Amino acid sequence: MDLIPAPRQLERATGFHELGAGFGIEAGPGTEDTARWLRATLGAATGFALPPKKGDEHDVLHLSVRPGLDAEEYRLAVAPHGIHIQGGSPAGVFWGAQTLRQLLGPDAFRRAPLPGRTWRLPLTEILDTPRFAWRGLMLDVARHFMPKEGVLRYLDLMAAHKLNVFHFHLTDDQGWRVEIKRYPKLTEVGSWRARTKFGHRASPLWEEKPHGGFYTQDDIREIVAYAAERHITVVPEIDVPGHSQAAIAAYPELGNTDVIDTTSLSVWDTWGINKNVLAPTDNTLRFFEGVFEELLDLFPGEFVHVGGDECAKDQWRESPTAQARIEELGLGDEDGLQSWFIRHFDTWLTARGRRLIGWDEILEGGLAPGAAVSSWRGYAGGITAARAGHDVVMCPEQQVYLDHRQHDGADEPVPIGYVRTLEDVFRFEPVPPELGPEEARHVLGAQANLWTEVMEDTGRVDYQAFPRLVAFAEVAWSALPAPAERDFADFERRMTAHYGRLDALGVGYRPPAGPHPWQRRPGVLGRPIEGTPPNV
Repeated sequence: MDLIPAPRQLERATGFHELGAGFGIEAGPGTEDTARWLRATLGAATGFALPPKKGDEHDVLHLSVRPGLDAEEYRLAVAPHGIHIQGGSPAGVFWGAQTLRQLLGPDAFRRAPLPGRTWRLPLTEILDTPRFAWRGLMLDVARHFMPKEGVLRYLDLMAAHKLNVFHFHLTDDQGWRVEIKRYPKLTEVGSWRARTKFGHRASPLWEEKPHGGFYTQDDIREIVAYAAERHITVVPEIDVPGHSQAAIAAYPELGNTDVIDTTSLSVWDTWGINKNVLAPTDNTLRFFEGVFEELLDLFPGEFVHVGGDECAKDQWRESPTAQARIEELGLGDEDGLQSWFIRHFDTWLTARGRRLIGWDEILEGGLAPGAAVSSWRGYAGGITAARAGHDVVMCPEQQVYLDHRQHDGADEPVPIGYVRTLEDVFRFEPVPPELGPEEARHVLGAQANLWTEVMEDTGRVDYQAFPRLVAFAEVAWSALPAPAERDFADFERRMTAHYGRLDALGVGYRPPAGPHPWQRRPGVLGRPIEGTPPNV
């Protein structure tokens, strides 16, 4: 039946259940949001009203929460006398509804009914549950801004693939994307840049026009609510103490004013690791406490991401203020200073009932017990964190950085990094063999990351994300065998049907035979890396 992600158990019977115009939904307690979602999506695609119904009528979809199932587990039964989706929680029911939509065929993903279309479901029983609790996608909206409607669309695409954590990378050197009311210049100044490097940072090309945008606090509330309706948690990221030139451009006192003239800085217009980092002062700490106070009101989830990666230490080495702080606190060196900075917010967030998560550099110098790690430089950071008792999200760049190129062909647009094919992502294993069973329990799950330096619009994001995000979704959800034993031929067969679903959703994926002419970027310099990526 070409389902993706592959369900845990599936039994197929002979025959179909035909759906008529009178088909309705009986929504038990806790399933009302899923019923509303079904009316909005399947109602649009089929033209059926899907009214509330009760009883054992033939044309009824019964939704219910059932004890005895795990929270995200669901049971979907299509029988001649009716259809049932039971979940261990409202989330489980919702994931069952995603499977139901796939069973109806690609046209169930359209926004209006096609003439002459009939609707039927194969008689089947499915019992399904996810492997990992954290099935994430990170979207970088700092390098290239994605308007709110695009973000909402990506939440729908995540839901269709049973992904449930949206890591929202909101700030970087190239832009600050969230309104902070007590610091209005973060968006007045920090949300736009005068021009943008086109291609890799070594490219001679520039887009000579302003680029920018930001989300108001009400936009954020809408995004968070929209995600919650789809059982997706939004994890915001405010990147500190590096990747902060946009904030320093808005408030120059945040930078190392005893080393450079921070008033001369503007929002950065190119890519790479930036030497302009936050000053390790009490003023900086108080400033970002104010930022995080407003953020906690907007994002109710457990985790807040503080970045912590790629913090250049050059200015701290030259700064009398930074050196005095190292001496005062007995921190040893600049690495200890960064650890102190991160631990401050670790303690601050913990005191407010939240958990800090950061890129794996935050391990250097030690972490509070509740902090978690996004392992991006490879598996090593995640292994170290798990062995130290910290929870881990595995997102190694060599495996699941979707900004990396998909093919070594000359037509691949702005080729970055190693070749990571659909099959490579399908064979990604989030739990490294070095971890024992107890340590492996600290692997919350996995995440695919979309860094947008060379993705100037939604079409480019689509091309880099799909179809590989589909393979990643199966890795994060399904109970797959060891990587070498996975049946990629079967996955490709199921993808043949899934491309039709992506077409109906309007996703500009990379075709299996290579990019369309309009998806190419001839003459735009990338940074391809040859060979097989190291397994580190």
